[in-house]
Amino acid sequence: MPEIDDLTDREDNNGWTPLPHSDEDLKRARSVPDTPQTRSDTYRLAWDDEDFMTQRELRPVRLQLELLKPEMVLAERGIRSTVILFGGARLPEPGGDAWAAKNEVQKENLTKLSRYYDEARNFARLCSEQSAKSYYREYVVVTGGGPGVMEAGNRGASDCGAPSIGLNIVLPHEQAPNLYVTPELCFNFHYFAIRKMHFMMRAKAVAVFPGGFGTMDELFETLTLIQTGRMERVPVLLFGKAFWEGAIDIGFLAEQGTISPEDDKLITFVDTAEEAWNAIATFYEL
Repeated sequence: MPEIDDLTDREDNNGWTPLPHSDEDLKRARSVPDTPQTRSDTYRLAWDDEDFMTQRELRPVRLQLELLKPEMVLAERGIRSTVILFGGARLPEPGGDAWAAKNEVQKENLTKLSRYYDEARNFARLCSEQSAKSYYREYVVVTGGGPGVMEAGNRGASDCGAPSIGLNIVLPHEQAPNLYVTPELCFNFHYFAIRKMHFMMRAKAVAVFPGGFGTMDELFETLTLIQTGRMERVPVLLFGKAFWEGAIDIGFLAEQGTISPEDDKLITFVDTAEEAWNAIATFYEL
């Protein structure tokens, strides 16, 4: 007759099971005698075989795993809604070095745009203060987890002791999470598509700061989902009207008939953290 402790090791969300759990069998499989047979790759448990799991044919399984892992962690934390901060990785903190500038003109422009680092930080703080009212289950800050605007967002949450999420992605050049992401909510992705899906799944608002191609991609993904009715309407806040009107001519698209004239209502231009939070508070009647 097993001891009680043995039974509790076999409990899961579906209750007790008489079958061994995978973690038990993993220990057993790794503790077998060292022989030519047990050293063979074919002997390894399939999900413990890195070479097998990274084969091209296993892509559907890896897609599922990338969707499932963050979903389980966020559900366990009780996180129901988020506020997304998109924006350039190259924007420096005010007074910091515009390391990404290739010439003096770029350096000057990035230095001017650095004010949005502080706005992102303040905006994340305001969101996190609201989040505290739900014990950090609603309006939790989420960023791409990298430098620039992303760092500012996670930092703003950290300023008031709030948790925040970072969704990193593996890139050819060096990419590491910023130090302000809550470690237990710091995720890493191989697939851009699954990463973007996790951004949108809980979004109650999307704040977009000046940025480059990646920021544009995230902005237009959001607008496409809302415009086509694949996503409920949420506030889409563009920080820096002058920047965005120079980068994207929404009026021109409407004149050409490629979007509807009312599609410009999907966007709200703001310049400060307070304006952005007031737009969210008004939208949700907070």
